[in-house]
Amino acid sequence: MSQFWIYFQIGLKHVLDINAYDHVLFLIALTVPYSFKDWKRILLLVSVFTIGHTLALILSVFGIIAIKVNIVEFLIPITILITALYHLFTAGKAAKNDGVNVIFFVTLFFGIIHGLGFSNYFKTILGGSPSSKLLPLGEFALGIEAAQLVVVFVVLVISYIVQTVFRFSKRDWALVMSAFIIGVVIPMIIESPIWNR
Repeated sequence: MSQFWIYFQIGLKHVLDINAYDHVLFLIALTVPYSFKDWKRILLLVSVFTIGHTLALILSVFGIIAIKVNIVEFLIPITILITALYHLFTAGKAAKNDGVNVIFFVTLFFGIIHGLGFSNYFKTILGGSPSSKLLPLGEFALGIEAAQLVVVFVVLVISYIVQTVFRFSKRDWALVMSAFIIGVVIPMIIESPIWNR
């Protein structure tokens, strides 16, 4: 149980680390157009993102995939920018509530990119053979999922307050938050080490 708690906590801290707020920014960008009534869809999106994140770690641990850190660190804010831009341009339009669509596949792919950003650190904290890392990886993934649900819940609560108390429309909330996220993420892209060649 103590080992479970160690890796579960690492997963929690990975998402909720104030110095690595890119994960939280992505979750905010992902959640912005939704409300509590869309909880099933949000849960599915967050879980798909976690699956992508975990898949990247598995591929990295087994040496199947390896990408330079600079490239991944550049791609992570790009995923946030794309998500925020998408919701900026689709704000106020009727949400498609069909089952699995392009958004789920894109979220899975973005989860893989975010997972690759953590893969080097994850490999350094775990010794032993790749197969011995699978259980800690699962425990870590549960920590990530729990932390993501906390972030999403907080965003939904703030969204509810803004829309009911301050009378923001759902469209205006999505526009303001998407624009805010774009404003935060563009400097991250500009300051990326990838430009220093």
